[in-house]
Amino acid sequence: MSQQKEVGKIIKAKGKTIAVAESVTGGLVGSMITDVPGSSEYFLASLVAYSNEAKVRLLAVSETTLESSGAVSEEVVKEMADGVRGVVGADIGAACTGVAGPKGGSAAKPVGTVWFAVSDGFKHITEMRKFEGDRIEIKRQAAERLLGLIVKFVGKS
Repeated sequence: MSQQKEVGKIIKAKGKTIAVAESVTGGLVGSMITDVPGSSEYFLASLVAYSNEAKVRLLAVSETTLESSGAVSEEVVKEMADGVRGVVGADIGAACTGVAGPKGGSAAKPVGTVWFAVSDGFKHITEMRKFEGDRIEIKRQAAERLLGLIVKFVGKS
């Protein structure tokens, strides 16, 4: 079973809804989830907040957090997940932010660095991964990993 089908199966079984905040994946996660027929029963929205300004305005990410931690950080991705959940009114919020390259990386956050978060408002799971490959491959790997984390999170709820 594909990960997006597994996401739908487990969220429907729990009677929950989900929304996604995407930066590095540029809408790929939402696209993958909506490839599954019937996804409108549990999938509410995917907000692509690519710029820092969009993260602040659309997802209520704190400017202070962005300045102190940077856009590619655990702190910001947690705020993104909580922000999309709250803005959309979903039971679960999931988010990812990272550096897809080929430029934009640093010694501390090289190209391929991606942070993930899933939240239900009471608990979070976060994870950082470093992916290899070109921009498209990094985006694909990041989208697949976020789907896997959603399954893991909802399965434990």
